[in-house]
Amino acid sequence: MRHAVDPGGVVVVKVGSSSLTTPGGGLDRDRLDAVVGQVAALWEAGHPTALVTSGAIAAGLPALGLDQRPADVPGLQVAAAVGQGHLLHAYSEAFGDRDLVVGQVLLTRDVLADRDQYLHSSAALERMLDRGVVPIVNENDVVVVDELRFGDNDRLAAIVSHLLGAAMLVILTDTEGIFDGDPEDASSTLLDAVTHTDGVLDRVAAAGSVSTFGSGGVATKVAAARMAAWSGIPTVVAPSSRPDAALAAVDGAEIGTWVAPRASGLPARKLWIAFGLPSWGAVTVDAGAERALVEGGKSLLTVGVTGVSGSFESGRAIEVRGPSGLVAKGRTRMDAAAIAEVAGTRIDDGVVIHRDDMVVF
Repeated sequence: MRHAVDPGGVVVVKVGSSSLTTPGGGLDRDRLDAVVGQVAALWEAGHPTALVTSGAIAAGLPALGLDQRPADVPGLQVAAAVGQGHLLHAYSEAFGDRDLVVGQVLLTRDVLADRDQYLHSSAALERMLDRGVVPIVNENDVVVVDELRFGDNDRLAAIVSHLLGAAMLVILTDTEGIFDGDPEDASSTLLDAVTHTDGVLDRVAAAGSVSTFGSGGVATKVAAARMAAWSGIPTVVAPSSRPDAALAAVDGAEIGTWVAPRASGLPARKLWIAFGLPSWGAVTVDAGAERALVEGGKSLLTVGVTGVSGSFESGRAIEVRGPSGLVAKGRTRMDAAAIAEVAGTRIDDGVVIHRDDMVVF
């Protein structure tokens, strides 16, 4: 199941706050330098690599005299504003010691929700790699609002993998990989290799916890691996404490947890719909409509809709939910009020979401 990345293949490495910080929340320069060493080794091996990093909020805490993450949004934004400079400076110095130049990339979902900006972001990242610049990518926590958040940098790393057409996503964490239970429990077993649809991932994600200084946990890593899988990109969740973890993963070695992707990825536009656009609401459909979408590859029609949630305009991305749960996501051709008015009826031009604008999960 595992395989090495072909020569020249692009890699995205993600590292979380817990792998970069001291127990008190400030940056641990030795741990950060170790991560930089791993990314630099990938570049030296011929793999252009982008680094998606958490740690801005944690890096700002000591300068603000804080020993834990603020609980309010303005407090988090202040910590991020202060910490982002410290974080980038530390990376710039560490990569500079290895003769590599870094470039800061701060993203939010509203940027990627615009198709043109999504494509420009992709082009900018690709040009940075072409010029030998290491993209240091983070969510713009200073300005982002809750409804437009990626939620965590694991998911952001998966989206960056989409943008770059990466050959592999490597998530460095403070455990050996993904376990079938609590990593602190001696009876838990490291998952060596799984498919992205494996039910064990559902179970460990449901039981996962969130770290003290970060916003992610095992659930977000599972979600990120599954997002990458839709692009045909494999994910390896590996220990940040091992100096050669990223290079070993890229070489196809037995390290961490390998999450195998789909045999074929989605087209670029559908990837944007699936993961670049935020969901503004949802419609529920009956069993017949669900079968038509999943088995028949049909468009969603008003006759199959049983309910509407949220207030959204035409052109927004919405989720489609059926008896089995989440069925699809797509750009609606009708607003919420119009759908609610004709739900369950057959009308002329009653297409709610055309199949060309929909991703069936």
